[in-house]
Amino acid sequence: MARPAIVIRNQHSNTRMPESRTRARRLLSSFVPPAAIQELRDLTRTRKQLVREISQHSLRIQKVLEDANLKLGSVLSDVLGRSGRAMLAAIIAGEEDPERLAALALGTARRKQAALVEALRGRVTPHHRAMLQLHLGLVDALDAALREIDDRVGKALEPIRASAQPLTTMPGVSDLVANVIVAEIGIDMTRFPSSGHLVSWAGLCPRNDESAGKRRSTRVRKGAPWLKTTLVTAAWAGIRVKNSCLQAQFLRIRARRGAKKAILAVAAPMLTAACFMLRDGVEYRDLGSDHFDRRDRSKVIKRLVRRLRDLGCQVAVTSEAA
Repeated sequence: MARPAIVIRNQHSNTRMPESRTRARRLLSSFVPPAAIQELRDLTRTRKQLVREISQHSLRIQKVLEDANLKLGSVLSDVLGRSGRAMLAAIIAGEEDPERLAALALGTARRKQAALVEALRGRVTPHHRAMLQLHLGLVDALDAALREIDDRVGKALEPIRASAQPLTTMPGVSDLVANVIVAEIGIDMTRFPSSGHLVSWAGLCPRNDESAGKRRSTRVRKGAPWLKTTLVTAAWAGIRVKNSCLQAQFLRIRARRGAKKAILAVAAPMLTAACFMLRDGVEYRDLGSDHFDRRDRSKVIKRLVRRLRDLGCQVAVTSEAA
């Protein structure tokens, strides 16, 4: 026997609506960016993957050099820089004299001639040369693909470049970071009811895991990993700006919760600021390092008085005359 359909009667009319339709009306739509933003998102994500692969091959090249007892990575900051490339090409070609290899140094690396000579004393076999040539060929191919993606990103950003440019006025946000932010959230901020919804969607706010009045966990959700990792990287650069609101927030939270949670607490207001900047088309305006002291003046006074009393001091607080 067929199961009868469940229907709901509207109290203001005699029409009956199926339960599936009323349930669908309660569901919120997912954030689906326009096709142009989706294409830009694919490009920025692919670019990040290519950069990771280049870093992996760079580590493999250093491993081959270490196996040949060549300590080039301990002297040069970038093995794949101009000096490192010239030396690697000579090693692949069969050069073994450390002094001749060290003479290929360029720029500031010339000051490290003695250290380079000692670092280039090793035992290079034909197998090492073959592996170095293989990894360098892959790095060259990835670099070419990276340049092609950068050109495509530039063309895709042309219609919305004016909207993304103000993001670079925020501390720690470079052109690349601004491109990733626009690619992940778009430029239409009306898709999110508020900036808090955007921060929650990105997974930068602590979860509300509470039972019987006891908070069990405040770990953040996975959210949008491509956006979250980029904002955290930008936050580490942003807190280096002295006398800024971002640095002040990081320092005040790190003292209580540690650096990892503090940097997430900095990335969240950066995304909030980006939301308002994209919505209103304005540049970033720093609130200053004393923003939290001005906002929480009474709390700061109580905290400092309590600290002095813990140190054995007697404190009398009097307000300064206006």
